[in-house]
Amino acid sequence: MIYIAGLVLLALGLSLNVKTGMGASAIVSVSYALSLASGVGFGDTTLMLYALFVVLELLVLALAHKLDAKRAVLTLLQLPLSLVFTRVMDLVGILIPDVSACPMPLRLVVLFLAIACTGAGAALSLDMRIVPNPGDGIVQAFSDASGKTTGLVKNLFDLVNIILAIALSLALTGRVEAVGFGTIAAVILVGRVIAVVNKLFGGRLGRLVSP
Repeated sequence: MIYIAGLVLLALGLSLNVKTGMGASAIVSVSYALSLASGVGFGDTTLMLYALFVVLELLVLALAHKLDAKRAVLTLLQLPLSLVFTRVMDLVGILIPDVSACPMPLRLVVLFLAIACTGAGAALSLDMRIVPNPGDGIVQAFSDASGKTTGLVKNLFDLVNIILAIALSLALTGRVEAVGFGTIAAVILVGRVIAVVNKLFGGRLGRLVSP
């Protein structure tokens, strides 16, 4: 139940971020750029991006000789998870109105609510140690393969996604819409929210998954 609640919160946070009109979270900025340029739904382009992440995870882990049977199964399970997760994103997108034309104070409130949901959702779902969201799974794969810390790899991966989203936006639409203040705010603050959630509830959550 905690794992599902975490995934729902994460989907809510990612969807709310784009509703502000201030860009998408870094991890889905590429799929949002493609959605804006092509007219394909945000959930559908995110599903395609997540499928690519899963393929990259398998390749990276295999090349680093860190892909055993259990890790392969958990990685492949991210595909059905992605399908359900992106449908929840679409549902949230339908139910929650766009606030991009609203006064800036309201947009900022929604943005920081989005960041809070994203951080809390990521913390809860990851702490349950079941099947990670592909955005987290790909970061962990690169971290395991390179020997670098997860935090460093996450920052670098976010930066790469932002650069790609800007390049795609400029190439396909001639303007940058997928990346904005909301993107940068999420990069800076989501990690802080995860740290706070883990500090407040990490011990109790850890006992739920301990042998």
